[in-house]
Amino acid sequence: MISKVLIANRGEIALRIILACKEMGLKTVAVHSEADRDALHVKYADEDVCIGPAASRQSYLSISSIIAAAEITGADAIHPGYGFLAENSHFAEIANECGLTFIGPTPEAIRLMGDKAKAREMAKKSGVPILPGSEGPVKTHSEALEVSRAIGFPVILKAAAGGGGRGMRICAAEGDLQGAFDTARSEADRAFGSADVYVEKYLEHPRHIEIQIFGDTQGRIISLGERECTIQRRHQKLIEESPSPAITQDIRDQMGQAAVQLCEAVKYVNAGTIEFLFQDGAFYFMEMNTRIQVEHPVTEEVTSLDLVKEQIRVASGLPLTMPNGHFRLRGHAMEFRINAEDPVTFAPNPGRIREFHVPGGPGVRVDTAAYRDYIIPPHYDSMIAKLIVKGKDREETMARGRRALDLFIIEGVKTSIPLHRAILDDPRFIRGDISTRFMEDFEW
Repeated sequence: MISKVLIANRGEIALRIILACKEMGLKTVAVHSEADRDALHVKYADEDVCIGPAASRQSYLSISSIIAAAEITGADAIHPGYGFLAENSHFAEIANECGLTFIGPTPEAIRLMGDKAKAREMAKKSGVPILPGSEGPVKTHSEALEVSRAIGFPVILKAAAGGGGRGMRICAAEGDLQGAFDTARSEADRAFGSADVYVEKYLEHPRHIEIQIFGDTQGRIISLGERECTIQRRHQKLIEESPSPAITQDIRDQMGQAAVQLCEAVKYVNAGTIEFLFQDGAFYFMEMNTRIQVEHPVTEEVTSLDLVKEQIRVASGLPLTMPNGHFRLRGHAMEFRINAEDPVTFAPNPGRIREFHVPGGPGVRVDTAAYRDYIIPPHYDSMIAKLIVKGKDREETMARGRRALDLFIIEGVKTSIPLHRAILDDPRFIRGDISTRFMEDFEW
């Protein structure tokens, strides 16, 4: 059994992992950059190690520094959280070679499913629906054009080695392809170290639905239902909810089974998410995230499970504690990502938090590592908190979301709270009549 966990991350997810470890009686080690000396995850961990300057490449992305910190403190496991090195197969491999338990999937699974083009091929082999597109990366503009003509415009170019909207370009017609191809490859190379891109048919008004899956070392893999992640800006999620107002139990079971089939094909272990596009009653595989997700609390609220503790148990070789069969989701939950940014322009707004008061009351949860007088550094992601609300149904959940957002006080920096509050009053959102293009037409 694992006894001491090093958390190779920062912010709210590092704190979330520490809290889970404390409940399980495990010791924790926090690593931090020089910019994060006063961070809550550093204060709450049993031990802490500074691993470098503020720049991520010299700290949170430094594999050698993190492994050295584990060896110095006697940690026997590493939890990567999300972002940074969480989906780096080389990091997982090095950790295992150094005798450390990597709390996540195997390096082989990360490597296979982290390549979007290979993951798409694996989905097709597993009988999971995919959108028409190239068989693998396209190397030239003429090859991309040939595929695009065959499947019909509009198409989308996607980086094979990454996600988050980087290396991704939509082409409405042939004239858009040359510039988009060059830009996507250049951006993918800078962001992921690989210029490979592939072509896929572009759906104009889809919903983004993801399935939470979990596998153990005994070969059991289960689906924990869906999360609706459709409200996005530039492919960055803003609000997530479960269950989706558009998914029936029959579709939920079909999507869950498809996700499990794919994970069984790669012998997947630990937490993961299969992402689908859903339009006109049909769903199509998009990609897989081989880690815990930012929005995992939404699933926790409607399943009454602690996914982080389950990750640690599975990494220790223990079987899943979850029952067999498809999960019946109980109630409704939403998560609002509270970012330190201008709610209109979305420009990051780091700085000192002068006042910080989180809401409470029935059905309200706040995951955060921020506090009054905390200085938000400019070097990392702008998310400072996650507001999660739960109700007996979607209507009550939205009402609790409005109440909680009204009571969430953050002064000193601009935040996305006003944006979330406005979205909750939008008639389309209230009806659940949304697509990934919702924010394009959103008006304050």
